[in-house]
Amino acid sequence: MADLRKQGIVTKVRTLKSGATVGGIPFARGPLAHLLRNRFYIGQVMFKGEVLAGEQPAIVDRDLFDAVQAKLSEQLNNYKTERMKSEALLAGRIFDDRGNRMTPSHVRKRGIKYRYYLSSALLQGQPERAGGVSRIPAAEIEGVVVRSVRDHLNQSEEIEDAVLISTHVARIQVQSDQLVIELTNAKGIGSKRSRSRNMLKVSWHKTPLRRRREILVPASVSPQDARAIRFETRALLIASIARGRRWLNELIANPAANAENIATRDGCSVRKVNMTISLAFLAPDLVKAAIEGRLPHGMGVVRLADLPAEWPRQHQMLGLPAQ
Repeated sequence: MADLRKQGIVTKVRTLKSGATVGGIPFARGPLAHLLRNRFYIGQVMFKGEVLAGEQPAIVDRDLFDAVQAKLSEQLNNYKTERMKSEALLAGRIFDDRGNRMTPSHVRKRGIKYRYYLSSALLQGQPERAGGVSRIPAAEIEGVVVRSVRDHLNQSEEIEDAVLISTHVARIQVQSDQLVIELTNAKGIGSKRSRSRNMLKVSWHKTPLRRRREILVPASVSPQDARAIRFETRALLIASIARGRRWLNELIANPAANAENIATRDGCSVRKVNMTISLAFLAPDLVKAAIEGRLPHGMGVVRLADLPAEWPRQHQMLGLPAQ
């Protein structure tokens, strides 16, 4: 597609009955694939699902055409396989407010993976065609969509996020002040025509890339000397809290589960399992401060593990003000 853009090759321009024109834009993947699959160029036509010999002469070699079809099919199968494996919940369903598909992407900084959804216009080197929101953190938008759909449909937490999205969400449009979620409610089995759709509009604003963080300052430290938690420490802490909650839920749901079994399965010590599970009992405001990066320097897994279950005592032992 980059070569086509360099050569100035664009889609066909068509004039509508209204006098307006459409087309004349750079090729995207969909139109290009449609063009490459067109059997008209090898002297054939499609009629009611059948391939018939056409009156026009072939202008593309048949062996070349078949090789291109095989390549396209291989790429499509690989795309579907990767999409099934992808951790991007909204892949294939999320678009900007100009109709551009938003594609999963990620970067790594200091060993930490950051996921995003990018407008396809950016990936094609045409930022002027992108919508009002062209780049958005994946975890943020996925969390908003999952919570909104769960609340709207009154779905329990037992249903996995991926199943919830694939079953009930048809399309998401990202606007500057809201998300427009198109829901698909199945009224029949195996028939797309038997589905009715409705819109769910959720107020939303993209989180600024840079924002002032109000650090929780311990009583023993002056505000001028306060430093925020290190990036790597924060990432490890958040991951440990999530793991602790998952292990705790496992112990609650399965009477046969215990710390020894978990330690053996996950290749760690029983002490680490117990210390990690203790993070599931952290006060909500401390968890929120950890996610937002507002905990002070030094408040990592070791410091926050194995605290008393009572939230006021946690603040007291850490020397942090209660929120």
